Amino acid sequence: MTQYLLSIDNGTQSVRALLFDLHGNLVAKTQVHLQPAYYSEQPGWAEHKAEGYWDAVCAACQRLWTVTDIPRSAVAGVAVTTQRGTVVSVDSDGKPLRAAITWLDQRRTEQVPPLGPLWKAAFKLAGVEGTIDYFRREAEVNWIKAHQPFLWERTHKFLLLSGYLNFCLSGRYADSTGSQVAYMPFDYKRHAWAGARDWKWQALAVRPDQLPELVQPGAVIGAINAAAAQATGIPEGVPLVAAAADKACEVIGAGGLEPHIGCLSYGTTATINTTTTKYVEVTPFIPPYPAAIPGAYSTEVQIFRGYWMVNWFKEQFGHLEQSAAVEQGMPPEALFDRLVNDVPPGSMGLMLQPYWSPGIKVPGPEAKGAMIGFGDVHTRAHMYRAILEGLAYALREGRERIEKRSGTKITELRVAGGGSQSDAAMQLTADIFGLPAARAHVYETSGLGAAIAIAAGLGLHKDFASAINAMTRPGRVFQPDPAHRKTYNQLYHRVYLKMYKRLQPMYAEIAAITGYPDTL
Repeated sequence: MTQYLLSIDNGTQSVRALLFDLHGNLVAKTQVHLQPAYYSEQPGWAEHKAEGYWDAVCAACQRLWTVTDIPRSAVAGVAVTTQRGTVVSVDSDGKPLRAAITWLDQRRTEQVPPLGPLWKAAFKLAGVEGTIDYFRREAEVNWIKAHQPFLWERTHKFLLLSGYLNFCLSGRYADSTGSQVAYMPFDYKRHAWAGARDWKWQALAVRPDQLPELVQPGAVIGAINAAAAQATGIPEGVPLVAAAADKACEVIGAGGLEPHIGCLSYGTTATINTTTTKYVEVTPFIPPYPAAIPGAYSTEVQIFRGYWMVNWFKEQFGHLEQSAAVEQGMPPEALFDRLVNDVPPGSMGLMLQPYWSPGIKVPGPEAKGAMIGFGDVHTRAHMYRAILEGLAYALREGRERIEKRSGTKITELRVAGGGSQSDAAMQLTADIFGLPAARAHVYETSGLGAAIAIAAGLGLHKDFASAINAMTRPGRVFQPDPAHRKTYNQLYHRVYLKMYKRLQPMYAEIAAITGYPDTL
């Protein structure tokens, strides 16, 4: 019997159940939208009921069996990939004690565990005091301990969303090393929980016994248990295989196996990644994330709320295109591409700096977004193109930082995520980077990455490299236009690279006067 691989992809906006064959073809798909994606009880908060994620997983899986003739018995294995940095506290029965705090949440606390004098002196000497303090204030575990101490005392396990869903499916508290992207006591160099003497145990309120067991991508976590089988329709006993976080899975799902391949993700957070077996800190003292391949690293640079800006624009200014698309029975993306193509490269001098959320070091915690160069010639079409261009400029800057720190030139681009479905976005990406930009052969690249982990882990392909080579391939390739490339090079070097440095002092003044974002 032909074997198939079931990926469960729990993103920010929806949960998808995806069935792949061993050649990387998507043969069946269902999607359950999360309504709402998150809610806010306070400004800057972003929460979602943890049980709601599991309910959506169950609904997506149950629907999957109604849209395909493939028998459930043909499913060789299951893997979970999820949004990163979303945390769930559970009691001794594995029941959530509070809503999940999502990765979009911006709360922080000043009530943090104290660091020992030796660590404080070491961080001060290294000049990273601010980075460590940021880590401690942002950590969800510290906020819960400080503001909900009774709840924290009842916390049996402190899990990422991936670990919570793995428990729901198998009954085992286990998670992939490839999913550990959060304010957790994780050793990013060794891909294990931090050693007993590591400073993170002082900086974070969590105890070792409150964390799940860690396994490498491709390892078998367990099997679908009876309760999960009844809830999802997945046959009991099917192996549950460890995958990785959605961005890491997206990289290998787009074919990003070698360090010369730059993988762009045009999702809610926009990123550029390369995969390497060498530990490289693209930003000093900020570790690379674990890749979806055992023992490998992702040299990631991210633009927080990247393609969220595109959706924001569509919601605020794109009603005409959305209405026209419904009337004409066509996807709205085609009409938004027309907006972009109606404007020349460079948006007639309109420039966007896409730091719409603060960072740790690049950009710093004072960062805000900016759009400069307005004139009476500009319309919302210019604004839309400037958003796309600004995101590509920022990712190009990330590419250059990766190249400088790693010593490896990026010579190919693979692009995935929702934004990759726009031909206009793909073309201006090729123009701004000056490199061919290849769209991944399937849209569901994070799900495909999880399927690759199943295939490699269960021996359906020899190893991860064989699985990636067999299951991924470039889709349409966009070549850079020489004239457009020249325009973008000048704007990038003479304007974009100077924007943040010149605006940074004013961002700090804005924060000092208004208290935003420091008071969240």
